[in-house]
Amino acid sequence: MFANDAASRALGMTIAAIGPGTARVTMTVRADMLNGFAICHGGLITTLADSAFAFACNSYNQLTVAAGIAVDLLAPSHAGDELVADAREVVRRGRNGIYDITVTNQRGEVVATVRGRSHTIKDKTVLEG
Repeated sequence: MFANDAASRALGMTIAAIGPGTARVTMTVRADMLNGFAICHGGLITTLADSAFAFACNSYNQLTVAAGIAVDLLAPSHAGDELVADAREVVRRGRNGIYDITVTNQRGEVVATVRGRSHTIKDKTVLEG
């Protein structure tokens, strides 16, 4: 899945860990990720969280997509910051799931929280075979 994820790779994200219903994805804030206030664009922090969400909810090898997200941006990030998005499954019932994603910086400060709703596509897998 990551090999085909051009967006996450272009932003320099790396997968630090994946387990059943969990994922940890990291990203270093670059100068080209800063907005007009010299802080990381909120959409890019959201993209990091969304990538962790995607890897967590697809960890069961059942094709799962986002049905919605709610984002709270809580603190600014600056060039050079090392961001970590930790996604964890809250509940998975039938073809629906809820995931919480916390984005922190290298000092352990919470930068953003995201709640994602997932929907699993019937009879489709992430990996063939």
